[in-house]
Amino acid sequence: MTRPLIGITGSAKKGWLMWQLNRLAIWRAGGRPVRLTPGSVPDLARYDGFLIGGGDDIGADLYDGEAALTIRADPARDQLEQRVLSWAEENSRPVLGICRGAQMINIERGGSLHQDIYAVYAGLKKQRTVLPRKTVLIESGTRLAALLSGETVRRVNVLHHQSVARLGRSLQVSARDSVGMIQAIECTDKDFLLGVQWHPEFLIFDRYQQNLFRALISAAMDAAFKPQPALP
Repeated sequence: MTRPLIGITGSAKKGWLMWQLNRLAIWRAGGRPVRLTPGSVPDLARYDGFLIGGGDDIGADLYDGEAALTIRADPARDQLEQRVLSWAEENSRPVLGICRGAQMINIERGGSLHQDIYAVYAGLKKQRTVLPRKTVLIESGTRLAALLSGETVRRVNVLHHQSVARLGRSLQVSARDSVGMIQAIECTDKDFLLGVQWHPEFLIFDRYQQNLFRALISAAMDAAFKPQPALP
């Protein structure tokens, strides 16, 4: 059976390691990864699913936030991912968002972000590690819970300084951390639209985290072979 084609968004100038790890994860899960970066003009109709990757901050103008000197935005990447998400929604393609990707999913559906989590969550311990050192609480009954074996507590890595604030339309929280910060979201009116704040691509030996990539591939295969409506 042909491997579904998965577009993976990222920065044109950095994020090489994230790209390589996401590429490996998608290939191991049964997909064909292709890198999508600002400046490219991909034919989105070729793709069976998408992974919105981590990296740069998102421009505050996209969610009525205040521009700050600490924000490292890439407007061209913002535009690319907005285009991808809009097209994926209109054409029923599955999407997995990682870190920035989860935040972009929320913004594309009308939500907002906390620009600096340490200014919002008092007493939050500063962490930045690819190792699974952070505890997240998974909401039972969610798609995420099913993918992570039904357990309600998981250890993940943490590389972010922003997070989802106001939820976008038809999104629900599927995980929080110990201070209540949103750590994962999923869509209630789409077959597969899921975002996690952590980086499962770094958790290579955690089979449950790798289920996120397998689920994307499974959904992409379903989308690829779904009958198309007849033309009038």
